[in-house]
Amino acid sequence: MLTILGFTMIATFLVLIMLKKMSPIAALVLIPALFCVFVGKGGKLGDYVIDGVTSLAPTAAMLMFAIVYFGVMIDVGLFDPIVRGILKFCKADPLRIVVGTAVLAAIVSLDGDGSTTFMITVSAMYPLYKRLKMSLVVMTGVAAMANGVMNTLPWGGPTARAATALKVSASDIFVPMIPALAVGMLAVLVLSYVLGRRERKRLGVLTLDDVLVEEPAESETVLVGAGTGKGAEKGTGGPGVGNDPKANGSSGSGTDAELPDEDDGFQGLDPDRPTLRPKLYWFNALLTVTLLTAMIMEWLPIPVLFLLGAALALTVNFPHMPDQKARLGAHAENVLNVSGMVFAAAVFTGVLQGTGMVDHMATWLVDNIPDGMGPHMAFVTGVLSIPLTYFMSNDGFYFGILPVLAEAGNAHGVSTLEIARASLVGQPLHMSSPLVPAVYVLVGMAKVEFGDHTRFVVKWAALTSLVVLGAGILFGII
Repeated sequence: MLTILGFTMIATFLVLIMLKKMSPIAALVLIPALFCVFVGKGGKLGDYVIDGVTSLAPTAAMLMFAIVYFGVMIDVGLFDPIVRGILKFCKADPLRIVVGTAVLAAIVSLDGDGSTTFMITVSAMYPLYKRLKMSLVVMTGVAAMANGVMNTLPWGGPTARAATALKVSASDIFVPMIPALAVGMLAVLVLSYVLGRRERKRLGVLTLDDVLVEEPAESETVLVGAGTGKGAEKGTGGPGVGNDPKANGSSGSGTDAELPDEDDGFQGLDPDRPTLRPKLYWFNALLTVTLLTAMIMEWLPIPVLFLLGAALALTVNFPHMPDQKARLGAHAENVLNVSGMVFAAAVFTGVLQGTGMVDHMATWLVDNIPDGMGPHMAFVTGVLSIPLTYFMSNDGFYFGILPVLAEAGNAHGVSTLEIARASLVGQPLHMSSPLVPAVYVLVGMAKVEFGDHTRFVVKWAALTSLVVLGAGILFGII
């Protein structure tokens, strides 16, 4: 019964948010509370929620101060050179912009923190997507998949969890997986190329005048191929959308349009904003490098590092109290949205774990593996990692289910290391799980509905995971 209720609760949550019948925060709180009553443990709901909040409180604190820290770094101009470089590469070509999104997200993912990756990527790319009327879910989807592949770095989390749970070396897991993960990253780049071509075809040929058209204050998110949104209706919306290219002053030759020079005013970030601190650029760069190094080397807990970093960044860059309050106020919306989502997710995870639903779901899955699949447990683990790491936290999968799968594999002669490597396969999809706090940073900053992001990304991320699995089998790694 708990198994059925667990799967039903997850399915109900996903359906309601994808159909936009409930907001993610409301769904994360009300649905598990209702199912907790169905299970007959409504009297323990408070304990489950407190346990969930306690376990996720450090994550919420980390995200709160990380948003403040990187928000301040964006304000003072630390990432402006990156933005200018991306603008120079992308020009006004949607294809280049989507590929550039994947490349930027992959590079920034080297720090091992998804929230950092999404904050920097969205800050750099969002103005381009908005000005060119591109689909914002393409940006969030590509960034999430690129980060998912790179999340398998030894300091990213999953590899370390697998090594700890199975008592093997993280390097023995990760290093042999590099060829398969490289194929996965290549798949993300190929997919971003395909999506970019679709965006280029949808938007038509853009001219300099098209790029400089002012954006309205709010515009509807456009889903690629969905035929919806202001710019997707025939004969309406933005330049080049469903219209003859010649009507927009274009020759229709398909030549990529160049963005104007910096002096013409097209900037991802305002070059004249009053918060810039050019004299403190190298201090801020050194502070950021030191912070990321301390995070990778684990000198202090990550929430403590970002708390100290945010306080120091505010004090040095904005020594006057009114300026500090203004910066905190400017980023308060993102902080509130993300931290609120994390604490709401704590209700969901608390009920799943407290009622025992997650354990029963895992046991049911393992028990229903056919005996004939025993010698192929590495493949089975890879396939199971795709849905399981989406429907539960990495901690639940790696510490609760992976040891059981490894034990079953060992009984049939499958090595623990093969099982451990296969367990990394599902990470491209995992990064878009509703139980991953960083994804709310991504959709929140991009102003994308979580349901829209989920509906768009799931199929592509699952495909990327299968590509990694196939490459691992082909190379004899799994």
